[in-house]
Amino acid sequence: MLLSFAIVILMGTALLMLPASSAEGKQTSFIDALFTATSATCVTGLVVKDTGTYFSLFGQIVILVLIQIGGLGYMTLTTLLAILLKRLIPINNRIIFQENTGYPTLSQIIRFAQHVLSFVLVFEFSGAFILFLKWRNLGVEKAIKYAIFHAVAAFNNAGFDVLGNFKSFTAYVADPVVNITIAALIISGGLGFIVLSNLYSRAVHKKRLSLHAKIVLTTTAVLIVGGALLIWVFEVNNAATLGGLSTTGKILAAFFQSVTARTAGFNTIQIGKMTTAGLMTLILLMFIGASPGGTGGGIKTVTLIVVLASIASYMRGKKRTEISNRSISQDTVIKAAAIIVLSLLFVYFNTMLLCAFNSFSFSQNIFETVSAFGTVGLSTGITPNLNMLSKLVLTIVMFIGRVGILAPLLLFKFYCSTCRITLPEEEVSVG
Repeated sequence: MLLSFAIVILMGTALLMLPASSAEGKQTSFIDALFTATSATCVTGLVVKDTGTYFSLFGQIVILVLIQIGGLGYMTLTTLLAILLKRLIPINNRIIFQENTGYPTLSQIIRFAQHVLSFVLVFEFSGAFILFLKWRNLGVEKAIKYAIFHAVAAFNNAGFDVLGNFKSFTAYVADPVVNITIAALIISGGLGFIVLSNLYSRAVHKKRLSLHAKIVLTTTAVLIVGGALLIWVFEVNNAATLGGLSTTGKILAAFFQSVTARTAGFNTIQIGKMTTAGLMTLILLMFIGASPGGTGGGIKTVTLIVVLASIASYMRGKKRTEISNRSISQDTVIKAAAIIVLSLLFVYFNTMLLCAFNSFSFSQNIFETVSAFGTVGLSTGITPNLNMLSKLVLTIVMFIGRVGILAPLLLFKFYCSTCRITLPEEEVSVG
């Protein structure tokens, strides 16, 4: 998987370096092309060149294709291609699908992959159609371009836009159609294909929701509402963000920022002008990120809930972690704790590197790092002004954020000949 993503990124880099990819016919530097290709493939949205004005139509199409590949994921894409071409699904793809989806048989894997393709087509087409109607007064050609690009980017949780001048959706801060449509696409993509498939089975076949789906749906709702309330409280008197908006505008802006902060990276207010408390709220949401199997990054919602549940179970004196009348395996708890600890260390280390490589403030550097790690794409405005070393650091952070903090460690996984031996137990002091 690591190699597959790397190959796609390098191919995208080569295409974006072509003079045909820039609006002025100039060759883009390797580091800027690499950064953009990584951001697109890892469905992030951090940009060093304005997508709408710097890149030509060809360059924008390259970025859009990278976003779609990155959103689907290499394994899902190759499985779909195998189905379409009536070829055998590679055994490594089957194993990964079995582990990630819980579907043990080949027929179930094929059905799930078909569901994925259906979800992508339905959500992206529906979103594009609504956005086309919204922008049809701009002319058919521009409306089609805007609608398709932003529908695909939103569903795949990539904060790229072609509206120009690094402004994202700030011109539509109080527009309910744009806000609700984009937010709905972001949420749908962030839930993950496993949950979407479970919801489909629930609606059509009356099957019960899995524990995974219940956790994802509940946590997503709590984070969106809680995040919106915190943003409202911290920004309602800030004239540069929510302060000058109508009541409806404030509600839409707070809601949109709460939704987009966890996964997407679009914005309707100027992030760089938010209060420190508001920025800290966004950092928390970005760090948590999307849900397992979704198109976003971060530690993931289920990871957070498993660790919180293990703490709650420990405080109640229980030996096993319990959620909704179900016990969670110790391996899952350890994995969740490892993800959070490693993620915190990873963010800390790379924030330190950014602080060493540029002169921007600590708050700006940590915001940028967490945004890259969560594959979000929000920025306080410093991304285009970063030097080469800082861009390289964020490129690596985006890559790790997309493939998962544990993925690189699995490369060094080895067989343990003594793992079945239980060693003597001895207590140590902690805390």
